[in-house]
Amino acid sequence: MLGHSRRLLTIVTEAALEGRLVQELERLGAHGWTITDARGRGSRGVRNSAWDASANVRIEVVCEPATAEAIADHLRERYAPNYAMILFLSDVLVLRPEKF
Repeated sequence: MLGHSRRLLTIVTEAALEGRLVQELERLGAHGWTITDARGRGSRGVRNSAWDASANVRIEVVCEPATAEAIADHLRERYAPNYAMILFLSDVLVLRPEKF
């Protein structure tokens, strides 16, 4: 089975940013994304989503490497200093490259 290289950008951040980030993802060239609720513990303590103000989301974007890196750089510069946010990139193989 042949796969096609793409990059997976994973963003875990405050749920309050979801609407704004979705608009920016589209503006920065993402063709799609997946958003799920997230819970966990990190440098800012436990985020358990029991209270809307402490809820987190996990946003995953599969796209061309240059697009993923541009989005990550933008989010790191604009949001990471002031919001609970982690970003990580992974190389992935996709089977339907036309989707990304």
